[in-house]
Amino acid sequence: IVGVEALIRWQSPEQGLVPPGKFIPLLEETGLILEVGSWALRRAALDHRGWAESGIKPPRVAVNVSAIQLRQGDFVSIVERAVREGLAPAAIDLEITESLVMENVEATIEKLKKVQALGIKIAIDDFGTGYSSLAYLAKLPVQTLKIDRSFVITMLSDPDTAALVRTMIALAHSLRLTVVAEGVDSEDQAKVLRLLRCDQMQGYLFSKPLPLYQMSALLAKI
Repeated sequence: IVGVEALIRWQSPEQGLVPPGKFIPLLEETGLILEVGSWALRRAALDHRGWAESGIKPPRVAVNVSAIQLRQGDFVSIVERAVREGLAPAAIDLEITESLVMENVEATIEKLKKVQALGIKIAIDDFGTGYSSLAYLAKLPVQTLKIDRSFVITMLSDPDTAALVRTMIALAHSLRLTVVAEGVDSEDQAKVLRLLRCDQMQGYLFSKPLPLYQMSALLAKI
């Protein structure tokens, strides 16, 4: 295990476990996503430091960034304050969706360059689902492309999708980027991705989402 992704879940006293598709839009609509997003970054940095202090070799921790967060003028300083709680150099990866990157490319590039200078890595999430320009993709200060799970799920049964996955991996490697395939749930999928020289994989084949104490136990066994 070389990395983990920090995911927010809401355990409501009245409704039980509420899926993020229901409460994340509400957080964005109310503006609470700014507070929650800052908390998630800080929590990820603290958890990473906690693993190291307990003798566990900590993996990098990826945290998703909302469009509302990235649009804030003080986005870089918020990220800097959050990761200050963790180890130096920072071991946080920010995940930004492909469509979000293309909203205001020039401004986004400047912000991401400053974030990168903090030691943070940038990943383009859900790659293949947006409309990114290859010209801008070469300019973006990113280190990782994450292929959207919709391609991984169908590539075994659809030759055209398999060709797209092969092309995305080749494109990423030509730009000296690491490729992560999302939604890998079977050994058959993993076998094909290995043959295509995919660098890393993420999905239920390796682990379902776990609370911190269970993830700590899993990492302690490695």
